[in-house]
Amino acid sequence: MSALSFAAVAGRRRTARRTAAGATRPGFGWAIPATVFFLLFAVLPLVLVAVLSFTSWDGITAPHFNGLANWTKLLNDPVMTQSVWLTLLLTALGVVTQTPVSILLGVWAAGPQRNRAVLSAVFFVPLLLSATAVSVLWRALLDPNFGLPGQLPWLFGNGNLLGSQAGSIAVLTFVGMWQFTPLHALLYQGGTRAIPQVLYQAAAIDGAGTVRQFFHITLPQLRNTMITSVILMVVGGLTTFDTVLILTQGGPGTDTTVSAYYMYQQGFKEFDFGAGSAVALVLVVVATLVSLAVVRLSGYDKMRSTAEGI
Repeated sequence: MSALSFAAVAGRRRTARRTAAGATRPGFGWAIPATVFFLLFAVLPLVLVAVLSFTSWDGITAPHFNGLANWTKLLNDPVMTQSVWLTLLLTALGVVTQTPVSILLGVWAAGPQRNRAVLSAVFFVPLLLSATAVSVLWRALLDPNFGLPGQLPWLFGNGNLLGSQAGSIAVLTFVGMWQFTPLHALLYQGGTRAIPQVLYQAAAIDGAGTVRQFFHITLPQLRNTMITSVILMVVGGLTTFDTVLILTQGGPGTDTTVSAYYMYQQGFKEFDFGAGSAVALVLVVVATLVSLAVVRLSGYDKMRSTAEGI
């Protein structure tokens, strides 16, 4: 075969490979519905909120442009600064408390223990309840007169857990952990069951016990699941609203006024939707920065399989 003939054959083969690859690669048309949906229900509302943040609007009359008045008001309002720090604090407390409990519960639920399925179903009941129902339930249980604190003064003291900032934050953290730990436990349960058993068998042959297997096999293999779980916790913590609305209403005073609740106060209590939009925009910026920090620090954007080569 001549050099020209060989080059022609090679060219036809490369063309055939590119054609086959193009035939299996989806076109852009499949992304159009999702793109339109995202633009209508994410980008457009965000743009409208940004525009409203520069207006004065009571929700009834026509909006009036007022420049940077809303932003100046927020920057000089100590409650706004406090709300951002409280939001970050509750988010951090949620991650710190829910992560270890979720891991232990999820790893346990993935095992072959007796009555595991029944107990797992009981543990996951809070996941079936709405945040509003959970908040109403715990508000009744923690009532200082008719709830558990009144019956157990040796444990709860004067019983008014929601009467101080520390007590209110502790209650909000506990209620969030009680409700959302089952969700993250499910993630860890699935991640644990995906770990190849050959790793545990090899470790057992080398003499590693259950504890060493947990710290040297289970936890490293659950790294990607842990990153996903933490990101979900961060997003949920930054948007906490209904629990605060029902349990503490931002009190005592403004001690638990998180950013989402402060936005609600400005918009639906003060009827100042311009200022409420500014708070919402600040919350979006803070949530974006925190999410980007988590992604960058955790290496989420470079996640690889932890079971490669098995």
